[in-house]
Amino acid sequence: MEAGPRDTEQDAPEQDAPERDAPEQDAPGTQHGAGSLSPDGPDELDVAPEVEVELRPARRLRIWQLAPIVMLAAVGSLMFAFPLAFEFGDGGAVVAMLGLLISCCAAGWSMMAARRVGHTWPGLPSRGSSQRPDWRVVALYAGVCAALVALAVWRVARLR
Repeated sequence: MEAGPRDTEQDAPEQDAPERDAPEQDAPGTQHGAGSLSPDGPDELDVAPEVEVELRPARRLRIWQLAPIVMLAAVGSLMFAFPLAFEFGDGGAVVAMLGLLISCCAAGWSMMAARRVGHTWPGLPSRGSSQRPDWRVVALYAGVCAALVALAVWRVARLR
């Protein structure tokens, strides 16, 4: 027994017998019939394209990574929002700034966790790539952050 692929011409019905007895004169550019084998294996038309499949699971943030970040952000935003909304007197500005600090810590922690699993900010290249970030995207992110910090500090300063 041979361990290679079967030659379908040998399994042909008896009506093709006279053709099998004739010597084969296949030129190198001759097309073989559907399902037949070329001298070096199956026709290239019959071969399915290869598909790359990632064997490792996708890296995602797990619940144990997200839970403390969400809790810290919620506590910080509440500490920041309540003094601003209800004006708790002289201590309100201190509590609001502490809430802002805790919220910023949660945001930084979440950005570092997301970066560790491979996520990036929209418009910025992925980690480890040779591309440089576009200066306009970086300037936009810096401008938005500066505006949010300025608004927060201005609101807390108005409490006094």
